[in-house]
Amino acid sequence: MSQIPEDDLPEQLRIRREKRAAIVARGGEAYPVAVPRTASLSDIRSRHQGLEVDVATGVVESVSGRVIFKRDTGKLCFATLREGDGTELQAMLSLDKVGQDNLDLWKSEIDLGDIVSVTGEVITSKRGELSILAHSYQLAAKSLRPLPVEHKPLSEETRVRMRYVDLIVRPEARTNARLRPAVMRQLRESFNSREYIEVETPMLQVMHGGAAARPFKTYSNAYDMDLFLRIAPELFLKRCVVGGIERVFEINRNFRNEGADSSHSPEFAMIESYQAYGDWDTMADLTRGLVQEAAMAVYGTHQVTHHDGTVFDLGGKWREANLFDLISEGVGEVVTAQTSLEELKRIATKLGMKIDPKWITGKLAEEIFEHVTEGQLIEPIFVRGFPVDTSPLVRGHREVPGLVEKWDLYVQGFELATGYSELIDPVIQRERLVEQASLGAKGDLEAMNLDEDFLRAMEYAMPPMGGMGMGVDRLLMALTGLGIRETILFPLVKPEEN
Repeated sequence: MSQIPEDDLPEQLRIRREKRAAIVARGGEAYPVAVPRTASLSDIRSRHQGLEVDVATGVVESVSGRVIFKRDTGKLCFATLREGDGTELQAMLSLDKVGQDNLDLWKSEIDLGDIVSVTGEVITSKRGELSILAHSYQLAAKSLRPLPVEHKPLSEETRVRMRYVDLIVRPEARTNARLRPAVMRQLRESFNSREYIEVETPMLQVMHGGAAARPFKTYSNAYDMDLFLRIAPELFLKRCVVGGIERVFEINRNFRNEGADSSHSPEFAMIESYQAYGDWDTMADLTRGLVQEAAMAVYGTHQVTHHDGTVFDLGGKWREANLFDLISEGVGEVVTAQTSLEELKRIATKLGMKIDPKWITGKLAEEIFEHVTEGQLIEPIFVRGFPVDTSPLVRGHREVPGLVEKWDLYVQGFELATGYSELIDPVIQRERLVEQASLGAKGDLEAMNLDEDFLRAMEYAMPPMGGMGMGVDRLLMALTGLGIRETILFPLVKPEEN
């Protein structure tokens, strides 16, 4: 955004800038390097809870906070201060304690939104309100913009674009910001209790792989070559398993150059984990444990309360269903892994779907599945048995030809996680990746590359294993009922136009 000329500023912004200038002109500081602060507002509240009405404790403290309410009368001024976690405390400034000059400056210079330090005695007012009766105060930071009007909620676009304001004014935003680290701590504890080792793998990669997704491309001046932002850490984590880190996980940032909506973000956080001598059933048990333990850490129960007050049960053993059984139910006729591309096109046309000519058989089957189940898979469900041609890194199904041992976990209508029995045969893996490279040559922007170093790692013998990936932002969605732009603190948004 371009700078607005001083003369064209809205009145509120102009007045606040004039106040800042007046403070500086009289030798005051609008933005001092430090202010007195001996205790947080929450410290004061916890130490002095249960005081009687109209009590003077004799305890002097310096506290700081943002002014969110201000009432100025002749000889006594009241203000409500709020600190970052949302704790509030009343400050009282009286003529006999601070003097006429300081009281006048408080009335004329301090606005809603300013951050102040107040030093005084901890008391309770005549109404029983815990307060600081100030004998001095200092401006910590002058707010040059007014806070939003309290009775007018911020739009979602404003909340996302100006999260700093959202955090100031909306308790739910502060709660969500603290919920995420609590969940992350529990995820790490859950993995640690199962003897998994956390590693870090490259975000900048010579070759993208590990998922069917379109990558972001960048360039390294130092190496004079193109690089890709990671779409998944899978191929590096599998290298760890080859090297003997038999239980491995990473909580990572991934980047996919695709659409953005209520459950997709171009930049997102994800957990991936691999367990030697496990399989897709092992990983289903792990995933259910991770989700349920996260719910317990946040809510103390498997029944999570969403932002709108609805209660959602994540407890118990979750339902399982076969992908092609769900497709068959949805279209009203039998569809299997052997159903031809032409038959699937006929079914998709009957459903009124738009068909991309580049879709291969398995991809079309999955698109039909998403079409007929959209918004229906609310209770947690593992959808099992996916087409082999869309899952090039997954082991073939032990019993059903044309399928691989892959499940997708759906919760509240969206995909939360995916798990596999991993393909460990380097000869079959090469054939699958050659096939992917062929699709890429034909214009499939999501096809995987032929990664020779990964194949070389497999040729040193990769043990049987299960793998799992789960979106952290989507886990927060499942726990809160919010959209992805609310569970990510600073999601990507287009720049504002002038």
